[in-house]
Amino acid sequence: MAMQLPGTDERAKHLALRFRQHFGAAPDGVWAAPGRANLLGEHTDYNAGFALPFGIRQRARVALRLRADSRLLLCSEQAGACELSLADLRGERIAGWAAYLAGAAWAAIDAGARGTGLELLLDSEVPVGAGLSSSAALECATLLGLAELWGLQRSPLELARLAQRAEQRVAGVPCGLMDQLAALCAREQHVLWVDFQSEEVVPLALPLVAAGLELWAIDTRAPHQLASGAYAERRNACQQAARQLGLHSLREAQPEQLARAAAELSPPTLRRARHVLGENARVQAAVELLRQPGPEARLAQLGPLLSASHASLRDDFEVSVPQLDVAQAAAEAAGALGARLVGGGFGGSVLALLPHGMGEALAAGVQGAFAARGWALPQLLEVQPAAGAARVL
Repeated sequence: MAMQLPGTDERAKHLALRFRQHFGAAPDGVWAAPGRANLLGEHTDYNAGFALPFGIRQRARVALRLRADSRLLLCSEQAGACELSLADLRGERIAGWAAYLAGAAWAAIDAGARGTGLELLLDSEVPVGAGLSSSAALECATLLGLAELWGLQRSPLELARLAQRAEQRVAGVPCGLMDQLAALCAREQHVLWVDFQSEEVVPLALPLVAAGLELWAIDTRAPHQLASGAYAERRNACQQAARQLGLHSLREAQPEQLARAAAELSPPTLRRARHVLGENARVQAAVELLRQPGPEARLAQLGPLLSASHASLRDDFEVSVPQLDVAQAAAEAAGALGARLVGGGFGGSVLALLPHGMGEALAAGVQGAFAARGWALPQLLEVQPAAGAARVL
């Protein structure tokens, strides 16, 4: 299981106090899981490819206490309250934010946990709809707590699979495994090199401070909706391309093979497949940079890989929107070494790689570009690779 975070989590202490005020007793514990950014490797997880995600300092925290009955009292500091019972956990769709918490409980019980009633209070600082995986943070913090309280002994990889299953069945998003793996396995100042075919996770140091660099997320505040069908359509197109190539997944495809089959694939399907192959190659190029001795001397070379990823996601995978494209271009004009949309697309955030100390210039450039178009101003936050899910109180 994940180890406890070092130091004192003041926000967890405040959540425990709020729990006592709300439910009349102290929680049995508080667990936290980070949001996720992804350096490279978008829409590769469900294609058995590669990615380089990392946890961020913004986290979801859940305070939990067991009940003697079957009632599930779910409360959120940000979103209200919901009451369910254990009988409601049938692996079926539940609407709204409670789906991620109830889905985690259902997945744990379905995996063999002896479920009981619960009191749960959630506090999340991960921006919702920003493409930073607020949903996986909720799921993984809840699952980690339930695994301890309900006696479910599982590895982080196994818990990630349960969280993925919860999101697919109860929230209705046909997601890959990347977000949940990042939330549970993340390390401070590291990215995770994930091979989704073997499900191997290798931490690689990302010495941003030594390299004089920073990573910033630009939350465009364009609605980020993945359950609407567009995500599923992209996934289906990738599966179709693999079938037409006679392969189990696009992970096995070679560029020459795709070129030979171009006439047999519809233009959209060809473009989806081309993105996946190119994105895997960009991840591998980044891994080569990070695995060499003294990677801080070469981290700036990641910038063009980020920008190439954005172009592919925009033109071949077609998951960008005008706000993402404007934010990406404005970030580069303000001095970013590279930038790309992060997450599933169709809204959300752009990740920008900057020289140290250029955050204000980035904010001015991007916000000016949005103001000129009459759009709501984006929100910016520096994202630093942070530790994964843990009990924090």
